[in-house]
Amino acid sequence: MLKNIPPLLTPDALHALASMGHGDEVAIVDANFPAARTAGQGGARLVQLAGSSAPEALRAVLQVLPLDSFEPDAAWSMQVVGDALAVPAPVVEFAAALSAAGERPAVPLERFEFYERARAAFLIVQTGEQRKYGNVLLRKGVISSDAS
Repeated sequence: MLKNIPPLLTPDALHALASMGHGDEVAIVDANFPAARTAGQGGARLVQLAGSSAPEALRAVLQVLPLDSFEPDAAWSMQVVGDALAVPAPVVEFAAALSAAGERPAVPLERFEFYERARAAFLIVQTGEQRKYGNVLLRKGVISSDAS
């Protein structure tokens, strides 16, 4: 057991997150997301957190992963098919988690744009989230000891 590390993050998840570099992306996805196929097509690492919801996983990841501050956007969610203005419950919870962590809101992406971006991700974390649209992408930033 380690101190100050969310217990939800398994050794595999911690290793994968620590292996990411600036600009690499992680997709936190729901149980229905084609995670194994998507990871296989793009070469992403796949970590299972089947006992967690997507918002729980996001909160845990945000405790250890800095988001990119060099680009305008560092988080993306999946739009509802046929109703781009709808905001499903998991996306509301993502917004609250990002805000609580001092991060900018997630930008909605059309479903197939989200899949394409997830295919290029460094890591896919598949949760046990059973609600639809429980998917969010994050771009890793930097931790720096200098002032700039």
